Amino acid sequence: MKTRLLILILVMVAMGSHAQINKEELSLKISKADEANTKGLKDYVWKRKSDVSLGGVKKLTTITEFSFDADGKLQAKLVDAESDVEKKRGLRGRAQASAAEDKMSYVEKALGLALKYSFMSKGELLDFFSKATVTDKGATLEASADNVYVQGDKLTIVIDSKTYLFTFKKFSSLLGKDALDGELNYGLFSSGISHGTTTILNLRAQKMRIDGTNQDYSQRVK
Repeated sequence: MKTRLLILILVMVAMGSHAQINKEELSLKISKADEANTKGLKDYVWKRKSDVSLGGVKKLTTITEFSFDADGKLQAKLVDAESDVEKKRGLRGRAQASAAEDKMSYVEKALGLALKYSFMSKGELLDFFSKATVTDKGATLEASADNVYVQGDKLTIVIDSKTYLFTFKKFSSLLGKDALDGELNYGLFSSGISHGTTTILNLRAQKMRIDGTNQDYSQRVK
C-alpha cells in the first residue's frame, strides 16, 4: 500500500514538473511567430469600420485605412466619418460640430490605444511574458500580466499552441483618466497569416461603446 502511494506521489510530482512552462523559451517562439506574421501582413492594406454608440444608440461611423510604410511602420488614415445625429443650424450647429470633432478625436485616441495592445514590438512581448502568468489549456495558451503600458492596466493574450499566433486579446487600461475595456479578435487568411477581425471597446465614463470591424483586406500590387 505504501509502495503504491509512493509511486502515485512520484507520478504527480513528475506531471507537475512537466506542466511547468519555460516562459523565456515560449516568449521567443511567440515573438518569432509574430514577427514572421507581421512581415506577411505588410503586403496588405485594409480598412476598419468603427461604429460608435452613446448610451446604446449609434451616433457615429468612421472608416480608417491601414497600411505599412516603407520603414515597416503601421500607418492609419481616417478616410470617412458619418454622423447619425441630425444636424442643427446657426450657433447650435457650430457648437454641435465642435462637440462632434472633440468626440471624434476621443474615438481616434481610444482606437489608437487599442492598436498598441494589438501590435506589440518584440521587446514589448518579451517584457510582457517576463511578468505574465501563463496557463497551458491544451489547444491554446493563456498569458496575463498587469502594468503592461500604464500603471494599473491588464492584458490577457490567448495564443494558438501549434502556430504561436494570437487568437484573442482582452485588456483594461486608461485613456487619460477614463477606464477602458477592450477585446481584440483575430482570424486567419487561407495563407495562414493572422489578422485582426474585430475590436470592441467600452468606455464607461463616456457611456461609449466602439465596435470596429476590419474589412476590405487586399494585397499590394508588386
